[in-house]
Amino acid sequence: MLAVRGSLLPVLFALLVRCDPAQAVADLLDAASQSSSLSSALRLLNSTIGGKLRTAVPFEKACFSIVEGLHVNVSAAACAALQTNYTNPVYRVDYFGAYMLPQWETCQASSVTNGCLLDSNNVSNPLAFDGVDCRLGNVPPYYINVHSVKDVQAALAFSNLTGVRLSVKNKGHDYKGRSSGRNTLALWAGVFTQDVYEFADSINRTIIGGYHQTVGFSGGYFLGGGHSILTPVYGLAVDRVVEVKVVTPDGVYRTANECQNQDLFFALRGGGGSAFGVVIESTHRTEPKFALQAAVLRFTPTGSDLADWYSLLVNNSLQWANDGWGGHIVGPSLIHVTPLLNTTAARASMQPAIDFVTARNGSAVIEELPSWLAFFEKYVPSAQAAVGPELDLGTRLLPSRLFSTASGRAQLSALINETLAFASPYLVAGTPWLYKPRAGAAGATATTPAWRDAVWHLSVKWQFEYNDTLAARADGYRTLSAHIQRFRDLAPESGAYFNEGDVYEPDHEVAYWGTENYEKLLAVKRRYC
Repeated sequence: MLAVRGSLLPVLFALLVRCDPAQAVADLLDAASQSSSLSSALRLLNSTIGGKLRTAVPFEKACFSIVEGLHVNVSAAACAALQTNYTNPVYRVDYFGAYMLPQWETCQASSVTNGCLLDSNNVSNPLAFDGVDCRLGNVPPYYINVHSVKDVQAALAFSNLTGVRLSVKNKGHDYKGRSSGRNTLALWAGVFTQDVYEFADSINRTIIGGYHQTVGFSGGYFLGGGHSILTPVYGLAVDRVVEVKVVTPDGVYRTANECQNQDLFFALRGGGGSAFGVVIESTHRTEPKFALQAAVLRFTPTGSDLADWYSLLVNNSLQWANDGWGGHIVGPSLIHVTPLLNTTAARASMQPAIDFVTARNGSAVIEELPSWLAFFEKYVPSAQAAVGPELDLGTRLLPSRLFSTASGRAQLSALINETLAFASPYLVAGTPWLYKPRAGAAGATATTPAWRDAVWHLSVKWQFEYNDTLAARADGYRTLSAHIQRFRDLAPESGAYFNEGDVYEPDHEVAYWGTENYEKLLAVKRRYC
């Protein structure tokens, strides 16, 4: 087992040398009940948590001469550093006010977003910041740099006392904006996925996780399901969780596993975001370090090449799933891995794609790498999903029947071909196709059962501009949802991925969790929240 001090930092020995957390919360409530002002309550909160309350500032502030209506001096050097790193995920993640998809820093439903964005297509575009009032927008105005269970318990007591809502930000790699929130009090901390990979590799283990350096390993990633390109063989993130330690909304620090708080354990494995509490620590099942085969293919399409490429993918992906391949397909590029084949068998399995790519003067590499970390470090940083642009995603899990029959393949290929005029679908071969979860309640997770029969997780994106009007933003969401609707109609019995789904997903209870799971989740929610 590998214990990951996840969505929040580890408790370590702090509680052994600090005051009893329950008494501290009681003192906060007693003192704050005598105060009539929010500012006084915030001061009391800050005192209780040892001065870890922070005031948020807009991430892009350095380039604006007007901030929250006040004229300020601009540092050319600071602005240049921001512009240089605007789309750098490792740079962004160190700033509380930064999100990987920056539209969630703004108030999108307002005619004036009150945000503070640069032009992601041209970060030095002066129209984005000259004479523009930079405002905090949808970023929480205060946050706690969390170090202990006590910090979370104090925040919950503060919220119950004042009515101020809480938000939880792990690393900000959040496609749906669940970790931001105007006028909320935020809790901030977490562990990089890449750091977890490096530690696991150093002790000759492999841990299953996301395809980006800055995914927070033990936060919304597994709380929403968590796919990986190793998922076809080793399961979703929720299939790997052994235990979760969490502070529930009543302020109680609970341990959830197969032996205690089993209903909460079920809900935390895929039930969504911080809906059931604030995760402090999680423990995950690991695998020995293993070698894997990587297939890295890309070409420059002309004419009908892209449509023909997607048709080839449709025709071969069921066999690839049976061969243990998992990976990502972005337009004319494919990166897949499998731990089940040797190099000769891997090449034979991928030969149809290799032939297609090389016939178009593209590149095709099939190679063995000694570990998951070796693959990750070589290929993922240059291929991971973009950050900085204002993107919206809609997704659908595509079931095996669309890949196992000629008619199903023809229907799917035709729909993808029609979609290409709007956008190239982003395909993730990251479903638990070969993984067999344990039977019975102990092995049950809250994710939609549609994951278990899906071959692909397909997504389509829409990109906003920094200065889009409210009408343009609304049209973008409607347009994207309409395109995803055609894939819903193609596979109405399937579902979608909670962490990357359409924010206006119709019948979302069924799409994200399934009817039976949703009823169980409601019961858990009523018990603990």
